[in-house]
Amino acid sequence: MRFATLAAVAAVTFALAGCQKPAEKAAEESTKANAESAASTTAASEASKDASAAATAPSPEAAKADANAAADAAKQSAAHADKAADATDAAAKDSAKK
Repeated sequence: MRFATLAAVAAVTFALAGCQKPAEKAAEESTKANAESAASTTAASEASKDASAAATAPSPEAAKADANAAADAAKQSAAHADKAADATDAAAKDSAKK
């Protein structure tokens, strides 16, 4: 009996989650896009700082370390930008469904 009750509750929960309104989904995706965009901007700023540090490094070893850090930050920025673009596309599709 308990198992049947829990299964019914789970089924209702999944059904309600699946019936989420497109506008609500669009709002969630838009929020996600904004967060990813902010993360991308932060990573790009770090890449810029690291590149500047590499340019003024006192030794070749320090320059190499700063250049590697700049490359890593640039990769992170690109990854976040891709996620932001995906979320923006999903928000646009959900908004169009109305």
